[in-house]
Amino acid sequence: MKPALVTGATGFVGWHVARTLLERGYRVRVLARPGSEVRELDVEIVRGDLRDLASVERAAAGCGVVFHVAADYRLWAPDPRELYRSNVDGTRNVMAAARACRADRVVYTSTVGAIGIPPRGLGDEDTLVRLRDMVGHYKRSKFLAEVVVRQEAHAGLPVVIVNPTAPIGDHDFKPTPTGRIILDFLRRAMPAYIDTGLNFVDVRDVAEGHVLALERGRDGERYILGSENLTLEEFFGRLSAVSGLPPPRRRIPYWVAFAAALISTGWARLTGRPPRAPLDGVRMARKKMFVSCEKARRELGYEPQAIDGALRRAVEWFRSHGYC
Repeated sequence: MKPALVTGATGFVGWHVARTLLERGYRVRVLARPGSEVRELDVEIVRGDLRDLASVERAAAGCGVVFHVAADYRLWAPDPRELYRSNVDGTRNVMAAARACRADRVVYTSTVGAIGIPPRGLGDEDTLVRLRDMVGHYKRSKFLAEVVVRQEAHAGLPVVIVNPTAPIGDHDFKPTPTGRIILDFLRRAMPAYIDTGLNFVDVRDVAEGHVLALERGRDGERYILGSENLTLEEFFGRLSAVSGLPPPRRRIPYWVAFAAALISTGWARLTGRPPRAPLDGVRMARKKMFVSCEKARRELGYEPQAIDGALRRAVEWFRSHGYC
């Protein structure tokens, strides 16, 4: 069996995708930057960088399938151009390498942030959305990366797009913005919340969805990999139940959060340190990101579970690994 290439295996979703492939009997090769650590996985490691086409082609050579999971997932960066170099230019390099190695199938990991959200109801894969609707550089860069992928699909590359929502679970090394919400809760550093909502999903279901997309997805199509639409208040209630800690009780108006984020992000620009409350994150929170994953259920056989088990694993993993 030809190996499967996974980019992003040093991160949260990519690590789980690689582990799921190993459990399915695949040989797994990962592209990892020099000095980065691939933990707890028996994989072949090729050192390189998404922004260096030659190293990506070297990693992809001889691979039968390619999972492009890696992304620069930050809601604030001192130099926003870095997000576009990794997320757009890096994606273009991975697609070129997949063509060069004649991959049988490519699975590209986008984000629910590139999905349109209607004024009423749930967003889905066909909801109209434009670049100007994207809030912040992370969403814009992922939207533009999807444009690159769809162009490759139109040109004949066998590529499927998956759009995970807000994944939670164990092995969130960095951690992700969603993981930081859980960490702030566990550290008692979240005394209040705003009225917003997200679709949350077990990261193991997201990884399983990647494999289902490989096996059953249609070329050029996108599939939302999510589970439960919850307000932030509901999410904290569920997190409270598994952690034994009380949820924050005070809900603050959006304008208060926006003003705090302005100050926090302004200070970050002066110091170069990531803001405690990124302005883009607060701007995103103005709209509830509620979506439907019915297309993935119908076409892929995707069956996500409730998130309580993932929350429990996240809490136990963060606590046992000294994050809080």
